[in-house]
Amino acid sequence: MKTALVTGSSRGIGAATAALLAENGYSVCINYIEREDKALELERSLRDRGFDVISHRADVADPDAVEQMVRKVEKELGYVTLLVNNAGIGEQHLFQDISPALWKRMFDVNLGGCFNTIRAVLPHMLHEHAGSIVNVSSIWGNHGASCEVAYSSTKHAIIGLTRSLAAELAPSGIRVNCVAPGVIDTDMVKVLGQDTLDMLAEQIPMGRLGRPEEIASMILHLAEAEYTTGQVVTVDGGFII
Repeated sequence: MKTALVTGSSRGIGAATAALLAENGYSVCINYIEREDKALELERSLRDRGFDVISHRADVADPDAVEQMVRKVEKELGYVTLLVNNAGIGEQHLFQDISPALWKRMFDVNLGGCFNTIRAVLPHMLHEHAGSIVNVSSIWGNHGASCEVAYSSTKHAIIGLTRSLAAELAPSGIRVNCVAPGVIDTDMVKVLGQDTLDMLAEQIPMGRLGRPEEIASMILHLAEAEYTTGQVVTVDGGFII
């Protein structure tokens, strides 16, 4: 049995990933914190197609909420064999305008969320000597970005987590990989405004923004690539070469 927990999956990359995994034989838990309407809409649409799907509200920054979510997944779908750490927040600020509270919240969600979810699903993976973890970083986790210091720092840390944990868990048969998306057509980037998005598209060699489904496809590939671990795969249309 293949069971996936996809954090932050009510919209965007997470929703596309949840749908693709369901289509490829996974039982899937859709995690969300704010957009219950979108999560339930996705759950209903996948259930109507005959897929085994549940949704659950949990703030990934809260270890107790994550533990409760994972126990619910185990009870209703089975033990998690694939964890996709997609939940994240991002805001643009000059460094001097970043408050301590915002800095802490961004690390608590983006990096702490990975820690909490991995910690919750790992015992069974270790017991079974099997499992796959795919973390979602960003091109700004490979490269610095002006006015993105907090976000970029969290995404750099996720790459460090991926590589270090992959080395630690490989002898136990557990693979840890990472996807670093470029500029993807999601709600998170739409706040930049159409003029900025058009400018960014002109800078991308492939001439357009990425689609959430294209990131989902790479996540699925890494989830099932049995001899691949510790890798960070950039999917950005050639934006940063």
